[in-house]
Amino acid sequence: MEEHLSAVDADAPLRPEIHLRRSSRGLSKVMGPKDIGSPTAGNMLGLLHDGDEPLDRTQIEKRKHETKEDMKLAIEGLARMERRLRSATKKQKLQIEEEARSSDPPRSARDRGTEATSVREVAAKASEAAGELANGGQLPTPEENEKDNFARDVTGAGGPDPESGRISAPDEIPDAPERGSARSPAVNSSYLPLPWKGRLGYACLNTYLRSAKTPVFSSRTCRLASIIDHRYPLADPSQPEHSVKNRPDKSKEPSVELGQMFVQKLGLANARDIIRMVRWNERYGIRFMRLSSEMFPFASHEAHGYRLAPFASEVLAEAGKVAAELGHRLTTHPGQYTQLGSPRKEVVDAAIRDLEYHDEMLSLLQLPEQQNRDAVMILHMGGVYGDKAATLERFRQNYARLSPSVKARLVLENDDVGWGVHDLLPTCEELNIPLVLDYHHHNIIFDSTQCREGTLDISEPALQARIAATWTRKNIKQKMHYSEPCPGAVTPRDRRKHSPRVMTLPPCPPDADLMIEAKDKEQAVFELMRTFKLPGFDRINDMIPNQREDEPRPAVKPGKKQKPAGNLKRKRAPDQDAIELNDVGAGAGDQEHADGAREVSDEDYAMGGPANRVYWPLGREDWLKPAQTGNG
Repeated sequence: MEEHLSAVDADAPLRPEIHLRRSSRGLSKVMGPKDIGSPTAGNMLGLLHDGDEPLDRTQIEKRKHETKEDMKLAIEGLARMERRLRSATKKQKLQIEEEARSSDPPRSARDRGTEATSVREVAAKASEAAGELANGGQLPTPEENEKDNFARDVTGAGGPDPESGRISAPDEIPDAPERGSARSPAVNSSYLPLPWKGRLGYACLNTYLRSAKTPVFSSRTCRLASIIDHRYPLADPSQPEHSVKNRPDKSKEPSVELGQMFVQKLGLANARDIIRMVRWNERYGIRFMRLSSEMFPFASHEAHGYRLAPFASEVLAEAGKVAAELGHRLTTHPGQYTQLGSPRKEVVDAAIRDLEYHDEMLSLLQLPEQQNRDAVMILHMGGVYGDKAATLERFRQNYARLSPSVKARLVLENDDVGWGVHDLLPTCEELNIPLVLDYHHHNIIFDSTQCREGTLDISEPALQARIAATWTRKNIKQKMHYSEPCPGAVTPRDRRKHSPRVMTLPPCPPDADLMIEAKDKEQAVFELMRTFKLPGFDRINDMIPNQREDEPRPAVKPGKKQKPAGNLKRKRAPDQDAIELNDVGAGAGDQEHADGAREVSDEDYAMGGPANRVYWPLGREDWLKPAQTGNG
């Protein structure tokens, strides 16, 4: 079949020379008058060439059959090339995995370089094979379950850019402990830290305040394009901006200062809302909160970044004053792209800028001495990059570049991708960096030679004493993280996703600062407070679905009075009473909303109302929204 395929004339058209049409209408626009006749069908199918004699019906059918056979052979040839590329890709992947398994763990720098070169050579061969098919064949389409990993399969890496997405989990090794559904059952501690004397907290966003009529939150952001657009003055500077009626006028002279003023206004609005969030937390017994890293958008950007002082100094100091008076702890958690162990210089430089931004934000709160020490920045180690020892060495070198103020706030956390507690603890002890224990992450990534999945082994007193010592040496209050996977999660990828709420407390010290990382934020804290009758649980009451007593409501204007229908008496049945003026339909509705107006002071806005109705049950996010009106 391949010989027959190669014998096909390469110049012979495999497709019709003239596009097929649904009807002959308008053919005169694409064909001459002499072309329109009995052989038109043959012309349209590409069966005649210039100078050929007209064919009879038998010859046309014969040539159509030959063309179809040639097309079939061509398609089969493309399918074979597609299968060969799939097979070659699979073999290259297996070869890379085999090389990784056969190499010894304590590899030298030379060995690592050789292996990296081999991987690059294999990837280059795969790219060449794909290029050979680009002109004459169809590239394979991965199966649905392979789409996410297709780039990694071809290149032998986590994609074209290790920093371009979420840190990818390392490939499973056949002799590694089972991490899916067949893994050993978790061994959990039966200890509960009761009576509870610590602080429960949530991260960044308050679902009740965020869904208020005038939302209260501290993560308003924008796109870089919006900053650039707002370098141009408004069409009418005397009027407020409007998305349609009063937009930036790009015909005017741009100004970098105008763009910075736009993004700084967003940051100031975010910072002002910290005060209301802290006061709301105090009302319901929550004295621990993580501030959003997006409070000041793009503040650490290389080109569009800016310092927070002096424009944000006053508003941050006001927020810090409230937190100090109420004794609340505020922390931050720079994002996953802030990686000091990256092999790329531009990533490390961006990470240092981001840490400096977070440090400035916390410093401008002007908290008292102990609260300022407790205002830490939690950081993940980030990617493994194929060699944990080399990554840790890069981290040490880049850590030395940090300012003393950043070093005083920086703490490390075990993650759910590549770095467990036993990987980070020696480095934390060496560099005097506190270690945040995340129980949920530990259940996904842990050293199976040191402990088992679950909370029992990680709570072993000697290990807990080592972790606690990393905090006490710097006189910082220890904090821990707790979350739970979604129900039914089996694979490590699925188990990383946090459940909306948590059902229990971890075996932490009863006076710990425990950050609950859950989708429902403050509602997850309320759930624990109600379940274990923790201090403050009696302040929390259920919401009235789709209604809020802590938002102002204008008076309802009375409807137009209806005239009494005098003739209704004649139309009613003898056994029915006559309609009176106060009956429905005869004007009684005019008195229904005599006192419908509700005024709420700015201090009480979105605070839960007089009955503290701020709790919504699991899965009932719809309670936060106004009731739907109409039939829709």
